Amino acid sequence: MSVRNAAKRFTSVMTAASLSLALLMPAGPAFADAGFRQWVAGFRATAVAGGVSGAVYDQAFRDIKEPDPVVLEKARTQPEFTAPAWDYFDNRVHDQSVAVGQQMAKKWKPWLDRIEARFGVDRYILLAIWSMESNYGEILKRDDIMRNVIRSLATLGYGDPKRSKYARTQLVAALKILQTGDIDESHLMGSWAGAMGQTQFIPTSYQHYAVDMDGNGKRDIWNSIPDALATSANLLKKNGWQAGKTWGYEVTIPAGKLPGGSKTLAQWQALGVVRASGKPFKNLTDKATLKVPDGRGGPAFLMVRNFSVIKAYNNADKYALAVGLLADEIAGGSGLVQDWKRPFTKLTFEERQELQKRLSQHGLYDGKFDGKIGDGTKTAIMTYQAKVGLTQDGYPSMEVLKWLRQK
Repeated sequence: MSVRNAAKRFTSVMTAASLSLALLMPAGPAFADAGFRQWVAGFRATAVAGGVSGAVYDQAFRDIKEPDPVVLEKARTQPEFTAPAWDYFDNRVHDQSVAVGQQMAKKWKPWLDRIEARFGVDRYILLAIWSMESNYGEILKRDDIMRNVIRSLATLGYGDPKRSKYARTQLVAALKILQTGDIDESHLMGSWAGAMGQTQFIPTSYQHYAVDMDGNGKRDIWNSIPDALATSANLLKKNGWQAGKTWGYEVTIPAGKLPGGSKTLAQWQALGVVRASGKPFKNLTDKATLKVPDGRGGPAFLMVRNFSVIKAYNNADKYALAVGLLADEIAGGSGLVQDWKRPFTKLTFEERQELQKRLSQHGLYDGKFDGKIGDGTKTAIMTYQAKVGLTQDGYPSMEVLKWLRQK
């Protein structure tokens, strides 16, 4: 199973699941803790039957006496929504992520040379994935996000009926990672749903794809950047990455209806679909699919085979497209010719941070000044817009920032 796909399949929480969880977890913490300890004791036989030694199991759980309440809260409150295209891409493909990616390309060039030679996967795609998954490792430094993987998965296996099967499978795999000695339990950290390391692999995907690139005898995707990037490259290679080829092209499309399905680039060209940059297509015999994620008024793309391979990492078109676009800009590309249909004037990354700081000064925002516009920032913007008589749309716009600068 590939990287976070399994975890993502379990992120939608229905009311019935919440009710089941409430019934499963009695009100008193003493009862909940006792139930959890009983579950841990009972799951030991399952883990041992799956190939985990009893000694490893006991060591992993020696200090884990109760479920992680943060994990249960995350499991209950994962939102189900569809963000507009500009919202998704603005939070992931921006001047800061490009600049840091270019710095990392220089810093890790000798290793990227080796990884690219060994696996045939474009280095800029790997850097973009690293950015998307952990902000080039910065997420791993945040105690408010990183959790003990064993405790998280045991918590989900015990207290979340919707994710229980997933969590139990991943828990056995995580225990086997400890058993191999690639990492010890104090450093086996991940997201609340068990995605681990610089490039966020769930335990079963780690088992399938992890690589000891730096040759120290450990497959350490937490602390070794060469191991983490090579592991991502191995996943892409094993899922069919075509070396020396792109993921796709931004295109312009003619007026009128176009046929669907997969066609060669030559066939698309004959239908009037051309590269937005004005450059010719490479490999005209390659098959491609046309996608317009923001409708006809937004940018259009022809996606070739490697786009589908990126989706082995995360089975979402937006994710794969963000990786491709970010990779192109890290490599020195100029970005989109046709921008997203954004209903406001876009801010730079630094201006988005300034927006958050000024909202904080008004007492409306208490999150990090990270330039990422999540629910907390949007709520603060709407509150400010209501206060000064602006339309309450929550957009991180230059218009709102100008108001904040004046007040």
